[in-house]
Amino acid sequence: MTKPHLRVVLAQLNLTVADFDGNLAKVLKAIKEARDKIHADLIIFPELTITSYPLEDLLQREDLYIHVNNILNEIIKHTKGIDVLIGYPQAGDEGNYNAASWIRNEKIIKTYHKRRLPNYGVFDEQRYFVAGNEPVVVEINNIKCGILICEDAWHAKTVIQTKEAGAECLLCLNSSPYHVNKATQRLEVFKHRIAETGLPILYVNLVGGQDELVFDGGSVAINQNDEICAQAPFFTEHLLIVDFDKNANITTHDILPIQSQAESVYQALVLGVRDYVQKNNFPGAIIGLSGGIDSALTLAIASDALGSDKVTAMLMPSQYTSNMSVEDAKKQAKTLGVKYEIISIQNIFETFLHELKDVFVNTKPDITEENIQARVRGILLMALSNKFGKIVLATGNKSEMAVGYSTLYGDMVGGFCVLKDVFKTLVYQLAEYRNNISPVIPRRVIVRPPSAELAPDQFDQDSLPPYDVLDKILDLFIEHDLSIEDIVQYGFDREVVKKVVKMVCRNEYKRRQSPTGVRISEKAFGRDRRYPITSAYLKKELM
Repeated sequence: MTKPHLRVVLAQLNLTVADFDGNLAKVLKAIKEARDKIHADLIIFPELTITSYPLEDLLQREDLYIHVNNILNEIIKHTKGIDVLIGYPQAGDEGNYNAASWIRNEKIIKTYHKRRLPNYGVFDEQRYFVAGNEPVVVEINNIKCGILICEDAWHAKTVIQTKEAGAECLLCLNSSPYHVNKATQRLEVFKHRIAETGLPILYVNLVGGQDELVFDGGSVAINQNDEICAQAPFFTEHLLIVDFDKNANITTHDILPIQSQAESVYQALVLGVRDYVQKNNFPGAIIGLSGGIDSALTLAIASDALGSDKVTAMLMPSQYTSNMSVEDAKKQAKTLGVKYEIISIQNIFETFLHELKDVFVNTKPDITEENIQARVRGILLMALSNKFGKIVLATGNKSEMAVGYSTLYGDMVGGFCVLKDVFKTLVYQLAEYRNNISPVIPRRVIVRPPSAELAPDQFDQDSLPPYDVLDKILDLFIEHDLSIEDIVQYGFDREVVKKVVKMVCRNEYKRRQSPTGVRISEKAFGRDRRYPITSAYLKKELM
């Protein structure tokens, strides 16, 4: 095989925020493998590799930068025989920078400061960083490489200025979080940048879960003809090799197809759960398994993420729980090899009612009694969590979170909510996707009408529109910020729209108290969508 004119490795790593020693170990291991086994000339790491991303207000601590400089100096010592391009936060006289330094033969030869600081969605970079103002180009093996950091590549002017500075190839360091269709959006952006500059792009991305964010990797090399020449897998660590010939053309390697929506979302949820549990040192997870679709999918994801031996399922039937629910829950736990416990809440529930009977005298049963059942279950789950150290995974979905179809301190209990950003209709799609791999969710769980089983003959659609209608309205109102009038124009009944919007608006207080969960959309509750609890917004329209 002819030796390439230039061999570059894109180091797609799973890093942990402020785990300086752990991140250093991964960086040094990747450098050694790239130099000694792959025989690369250059290895490129993601944006803010030394600290990982996002650090939030850790970036305002002076001691952080002492640690960063110590780690950077240690990395510099291991760069003999290979060039290294690595991202990190850099303290400066005018403020702090999102920086990337090119290291050659144990010396920093150039440092680039990110020029475009995103301040939308989940990003708050203008809170923490000062923007750079100069392009940086470094030559290696007679190929001039322009450095970009993430958002820089989304702006034509910045990229064109890098070409005007002499770049013949663009190297883009990223910590780009996942959402549905993000991989396709990135390729569309690269298509425009390549059309504007005629330059190839090497894109290296972080991978892994960080609180609610998941970084999907998908590092890629695209030539000047907008052809993918090398592609790293999604949602896993990888060292991607990119070879150039003497004419600065990228040699084509095996190409991976873009994943389906169900596949990418499922993998994002699995990775988000795994990293949240493991990076926070929980020994495993506990799930309240009801026999319904949401807890069934949550159990499947948790088992895939952590291993069945690390997951415990709790079945907590009441007098309203059907035999079918208990049978299906037990069947799924056995299929997955998950340990399960059964604790009836009936006696506990009746004890609560007995103690409240004098206070509740002359009142009729209503949602109060339903919520007591949910809260009893929450107490039991948290008791097991406290006793055995495992984290409780809440099982609510985005549709329920949106309209408040959930009980504070009840079914909302948990340290992490797997399906928090997953609409109910997508829950069913993900269940079908997982069963196509191997049938782990009983068929009855998928096809039966959803019910909270907190009252006789209760079904979700007694109080909610059908989920295919509800989710479309929620998508238009939450994800696309459309008004009631605009949503009605899509063919929905005005009163139904008003009812749904009113439920969304009045339940912000619940969402503020819900656990964090994996973000898979462009407008997740939390970082993306920040609404006041006390507000007269839409008050007249919803009367």
